[in-house]
Amino acid sequence: MASKILIVDDDIHIAELIDLYLTKEGYETKQAHGGKEALQLFSSFAPHLVLLDIMLPEIDGYDICKEIRKISNIPIIMLTAKGETFDKVLGLELGADDYVVKPFEPKELIARVKAVLRRYDSKEKNNKKIVVPNLTIDLSDYSVTYHGKKMELPPKELELLYFLASNPNQVFTRDQLLDRIWGYDYIGDTRTVDVHIKRIREKLNKKETWSIKTVWGVGYKFENI
Repeated sequence: MASKILIVDDDIHIAELIDLYLTKEGYETKQAHGGKEALQLFSSFAPHLVLLDIMLPEIDGYDICKEIRKISNIPIIMLTAKGETFDKVLGLELGADDYVVKPFEPKELIARVKAVLRRYDSKEKNNKKIVVPNLTIDLSDYSVTYHGKKMELPPKELELLYFLASNPNQVFTRDQLLDRIWGYDYIGDTRTVDVHIKRIREKLNKKETWSIKTVWGVGYKFENI
């Protein structure tokens, strides 16, 4: 499955150039040229990595980085024409994974993207356990413990629960969940997601500080208060 990358830059020519190189490398891409569009696309596109310019109209890159970090830990690489140490430190302190100063060589940027994705994938593979109050989901042995008792969940239910819980408060459409859990080549419709969510809710039926919420007209999210 190709990694999805969101390119956020108000300079359309730079965004198109980055898009061209990433597409050649086999990545799936979307472009945003303003802050509001970037946050909307982040929610609908659900990228695996964000290339984020700092100087943007409406909402700057620092604030976008802060908003993304409230709901997701996916990699962010900051792009900017500024090269001062202060800007680098601030971007990294806000949660960015890397920092590339313009002008840059496209090949260098591609190398940075690959390196950050490798580090993130490695970290995710080593961290296969999600723990929230009264619930532990362990992908390493496909086990779920709820209120101290082991529960039997079919693999897709467990994978769906794990994915939502590992991205707390982020809304995913049914199509995005089909893509992430069942894969591009799955032959079926979005009701598959609804059925699995219903079954999970029936099994995790006590009142908790977290829940799988339906976002009407959009999809689902794991809300962790």
